[in-house]
Amino acid sequence: MTEPAKETTNKFAYKRVLLKVSGEALMGEQAYGIDVDVARNVAEELKRVHELGVEVAVVVGGGNIFRGVSKSAGNMDRSSADYIGMLATVMNAVVLQDALEKVDVHTRVLSAIDIPQLAESFIRRRAVRHLEKGRIVIFAAGTGNPYFTTDSAAALRALEIKADIIMKATKVDGVYSADPMQDPKAERYSEITYQEVLERQLKVMDASAISLCMDNNLPIIVFNMKEPGNITRVVTGEPGVGTRVSLHKVA
Repeated sequence: MTEPAKETTNKFAYKRVLLKVSGEALMGEQAYGIDVDVARNVAEELKRVHELGVEVAVVVGGGNIFRGVSKSAGNMDRSSADYIGMLATVMNAVVLQDALEKVDVHTRVLSAIDIPQLAESFIRRRAVRHLEKGRIVIFAAGTGNPYFTTDSAAALRALEIKADIIMKATKVDGVYSADPMQDPKAERYSEITYQEVLERQLKVMDASAISLCMDNNLPIIVFNMKEPGNITRVVTGEPGVGTRVSLHKVA
C-alpha cells in the first residue's frame, strides 16, 4: 500500500513530539489489562495530531499488565521482573499500533528488545526516518535495561530523536503540590521548574528522567489524557492546558 504524502501546516507549536502514555492509562476503568476503547480513543486523537503535520512518537508503559517494582512481582529478582515489565510494554505497543492502523495511520513499533515477529529493533536513525516519512513511531520495551522506568525511556528516546517536547499523559490535569485525589486543597501549577520538581519530590516523572530533561533543557507538559482533544490542544500550544515543566518559568 502506498503511503500518502505527509501534509504540512503551521497550525502547531511543536514539529516533533514524544507522547508518554502509562500502561495504567490504557486500562480505562478496568482493574487489569487493556481497554480497547481507550486505545481507540488515543489512536483517534493521535490521528488528528498527525494530520496537522506533526511528527509523533509514543512511549508506552506496561503497568496495566506487570510492573517490576509492584506487588505482583513478589520476591522476584528485580532484573527478571523488569524484563517481564518490558514485555508488557510490547503488548501495549502492538495494541496501540493495531488501533492506529484501524484509523488508517501508518505506524511502526520499535522495540529495545529484539522481537522481530512483533516489532522492529530500535535503531535511532531508523526511528527518525520513520518520523520523517510521516509514520507514528511507538517505542516499546523501555530502554531495554532493568532498573530504568519507561519515564526514563521517554526522556532518552525524546532526546535521541530530537523531539521538541515530552507530553506526559496522566489522569489529572497537571502537576499539583500534593495528590489532588487525597488533598482537595492541593494547588495546581501552570508551570514549574525541573529543580522545583526534584526539591519538592513531585510525582511528575522519576528523578532520573527529570534530571535527564533538565541537563538537556527538554520541556515536559503534563496533562489530562482523559479530556477529549487535550493532545491536540497541547500540540497546538493552547494556553491553560496542563503544567509545563522547564528550566525557567516564562512568567
